[in-house]
Amino acid sequence: MKTAARAPIALGSETALGRVFLVGAGPGDPELITIRGLRCLRRAEVLLYDRLVSPELIAEAPRSALKIDAGKSAGRRSARQEEICRQLVAHARAGRTVVRLKGGDPFLFGRGGEEALACAAAGVPCEIVPGVSSALAAPGAAGIPVTHRGLAGSLAIVTGHCAEGDRIDWRAAARLDTVVVLMGLSRLAEIVAALRAAGRAVDTPAAVIASATLPEETSVFGTLADIARLATEAGIEAPATLVVGEVVRIGETLGQVGQFGRLVEPRARAVA
Repeated sequence: MKTAARAPIALGSETALGRVFLVGAGPGDPELITIRGLRCLRRAEVLLYDRLVSPELIAEAPRSALKIDAGKSAGRRSARQEEICRQLVAHARAGRTVVRLKGGDPFLFGRGGEEALACAAAGVPCEIVPGVSSALAAPGAAGIPVTHRGLAGSLAIVTGHCAEGDRIDWRAAARLDTVVVLMGLSRLAEIVAALRAAGRAVDTPAAVIASATLPEETSVFGTLADIARLATEAGIEAPATLVVGEVVRIGETLGQVGQFGRLVEPRARAVA
């Protein structure tokens, strides 16, 4: 079966109308961006980047590119997002190649859907360049496989931060083998309580991974009975990922064996 060749990246100067690329920057380590994403970044005429994007990736854009900090600010989320969408459309209509560089994957809790819809409504060409999400990378970096034969065949990925209250069906999530919660550190005790109320046993293994894939990455292991306390005692700070399920034991085992870790450089690892 033959597959069609992928069209080359279109430059804004090639047509009267520019183009927007929604690019996933990955979970933190700049080396985890995709090749396609890096190619787009290196040809950007306008770059709008998120708060947690590595400075090393921002530096990959041409020196002549207009670089715009599009990181979210507390209390201005709705207005800020509208402004981001407006700028994407305006620069593309001016014939420029625009890269929107977003942490993780653009379509997983990244509001990339809103930006893609804004481009579609304005008639602006838009390409989605998927990225490595911390929902998978954070557990993986800590030695935790989110699925494992005979142990975990189902996975729930939920946000710990909802714009309009908690809309998560914790009872449905709790029924799955592995639960990964992003952006939930500030509500960690509340989320743990919700999972326990939904039926997860208090001795269910749990882990919190902070600054995943970065040199300062730290992992704290416990159970639903004590993970909130252990994370607080360890001084865990955002960004952090919560993983709940029997697969967490594999990460504990690998950490205790002492032979697991990235080969690039040593990582801090706190096993509570």
